[in-house]
Amino acid sequence: MNYISPTAISDRGLELLSATFWFSVLATFLLCVAGYSSSSQSASLKPHITGNFIHDWWFGIQLNPHFLGIDLKFFFVRAGMMGWLLINLSVLARSVLNATMSQSMILYQTFCAIYVLDYFVHEEYMTSTWDIIAERLGFMLVFGDLVWISFTFSIQGWWLLTNKAELTTAATIANCLIFLIGYLVFRGSNKQKHMFKKNNKALIWGKPPKVVGGKLLASGYWGIARHCNYLGDLLLALSFSLPCGISSPIPYFYPMYLLILLIWRERRDEARCAEKYKDIWAEYTKLVPWRILPYVY
Repeated sequence: MNYISPTAISDRGLELLSATFWFSVLATFLLCVAGYSSSSQSASLKPHITGNFIHDWWFGIQLNPHFLGIDLKFFFVRAGMMGWLLINLSVLARSVLNATMSQSMILYQTFCAIYVLDYFVHEEYMTSTWDIIAERLGFMLVFGDLVWISFTFSIQGWWLLTNKAELTTAATIANCLIFLIGYLVFRGSNKQKHMFKKNNKALIWGKPPKVVGGKLLASGYWGIARHCNYLGDLLLALSFSLPCGISSPIPYFYPMYLLILLIWRERRDEARCAEKYKDIWAEYTKLVPWRILPYVY
């Protein structure tokens, strides 16, 4: 409708990055104030105060704070995912106007669009993830949702605006296969965990689930590795970067960062599960010895 140029975002990336960062800082200070003043004893709103303001601000005080009836944790992650898509679409518009559209740009844009839209279709599965269950809402999550997801997951698109990457037919097919395998593992493992939590007798790959101690799923993807969903996420991240070729490490910032993050998160999750499930967890780790990548890690 010509109210806003489709390249408004791609032309003002740094200004939007700066504004979003400072909004994240302000929002999390307000969350701290709300957390310190809360006296609620409900699981989602009970304040977890350490006395160290930096720690409380960074990791958060409340698990699922609300504002005007809105679950802020879901609000911020939705905003981050939509921001990522809008940045990509604006970069795509700039690429069209600059006549620099390439096969690599089309692959990257297609993979990301499928990933983002799939998130909203299957958002229910988020309720079984670590972020929702265990992480409190502080700067780490708010910054991660609004700034990190939107502005670093889109680095490949920005890079392709000013750089060319020539892909062979074999490379293109391999890239598509990595995306497809990553998507199937990521979505399939999260779905299996979510359905198991809703009904612990639901069939997994057509068979009754194998359950350790009546609590831990050891069938399907969860019988292959203890964090198979992380493997799917890493393959997806890699597929977003491969369209850029191998001439520069810049487009690979996202998968490299995600690898470090998920290993750190996996270690925290393992410690939490070992404390929570004790002997059951020890039995599960013997049955499923691999953490993320079978026969490697």
